[in-house]
Amino acid sequence: MQGPRGGTGVRGRPWLVLLAYALATVELTCLFMQFSVVPYLSRSLGLDPVAFGYLQTTFGVLQLLGGPVFGRFADQRGARAAFTLSFLASTALYLLLAAACSPALPGVVLLFASRLPAAFMHTLPAAQMVITDLTAPEERPAALGRLGLCFGVGVILGSLLGGTLSTTYGVQCPVWVALLANVLGAALSVSCVPVSTKEAGPHVRGAPPGGPKASVFDLKAISRLLLLPGVRPLFLVKVLSGFPSGLFMIMFSVITMDFFQLEAAQYGYLMSFFGALQMVIQGLVIGRLSQRFSEVALLRASVLVFCAVGLAMALMSSITHLCLLMPGMVFSLCALNVVTDSLLTQAVSAMDTGTMLGLCASVQPLTRTLGPTLGGLLYRTWGVPVFGYVQFAVNALVLLVLWTRPLPLKLSSSRPLMRQASSYGAIFLTLLSTVLGCRPRVKLFCTP
Repeated sequence: MQGPRGGTGVRGRPWLVLLAYALATVELTCLFMQFSVVPYLSRSLGLDPVAFGYLQTTFGVLQLLGGPVFGRFADQRGARAAFTLSFLASTALYLLLAAACSPALPGVVLLFASRLPAAFMHTLPAAQMVITDLTAPEERPAALGRLGLCFGVGVILGSLLGGTLSTTYGVQCPVWVALLANVLGAALSVSCVPVSTKEAGPHVRGAPPGGPKASVFDLKAISRLLLLPGVRPLFLVKVLSGFPSGLFMIMFSVITMDFFQLEAAQYGYLMSFFGALQMVIQGLVIGRLSQRFSEVALLRASVLVFCAVGLAMALMSSITHLCLLMPGMVFSLCALNVVTDSLLTQAVSAMDTGTMLGLCASVQPLTRTLGPTLGGLLYRTWGVPVFGYVQFAVNALVLLVLWTRPLPLKLSSSRPLMRQASSYGAIFLTLLSTVLGCRPRVKLFCTP
């Protein structure tokens, strides 16, 4: 990239990061519009809950398998090709969904066929790659955290539009709106996104001159990243620490109906509250905390809060208790995802950031693939408290490992153990002051 680094921390192209945020918002809004339509469409086509579970599992497996391949494609072909491929895949999905709504066509076959393009629907990892390429390492957590605003807007706007349009104009209407929005996204990607956002420098490793070009489907090259120093333990922390809360969120719709006895409208209000909560915490709070504390301190703090929330979750008995616990859970999820994504992209070369982000993007589909069966078994056998106990046990073990065996990342710049320990109280004070909109009166002596 040419040009000086501006005040926003972007190397000469602040508008490109804003465009990445906008494209991610469009894709997430359409995705949640689809999520609000597909259950009703599947019911109208005669699918039972078991068949609908197969449909959801198919979507998760395809995204799980396609994430690393898409990330490697983004590294090799550049940001423009990555965004364009993702929006074209989304366009194909919504086109097949629209065809499934037609009574003259085999709706069930087309509904399952509409899941196939999901393997290449990864606009969010593409936006993360652009932001990673254009921001300095010390500014990366805040920049990646602002994607939480995009996610929150997508949850709220997509759910609202999907429900309103399908109720007023029929199930096909939100599908066609999403189709047109993704065509617009593809056009913006082709016309506005540069071919590549990666810098040419000595740290960038390309293919040997005159040698064969590496394949996008080279699984050995993809798995090689997990063997780099410090990457595998950090990746395992990302998977293990967030998996229990992922199980709870997968079973959340069932829990709200059976355990909390909520109606459909109340469930919608609750989801809007969670979306707004994520917007505030990931878009605003995480950025402020990342400027004051090291990424390793934030990672340990997120795991510690997971433990506390897990214990409280095992004792909750009403929807009020859940609403009081959700800020802690959302903070832990946001901090875990942002910090691990930032550290993992710093641990690989600039030419491999897309592949690493693709691997990170496969964590959530992995939970969606394994979660329904495992979560249903746990819920049916032991009830809601088991999710809290599992979350506490897993994260207590992760915290013990993080405390006794520091991550071997040269970018973590770990401080002495006692100063790291004292930083958690300061993180809590800063978090509280951010929520209340004031500055703490206590001088935080343990800044990184």
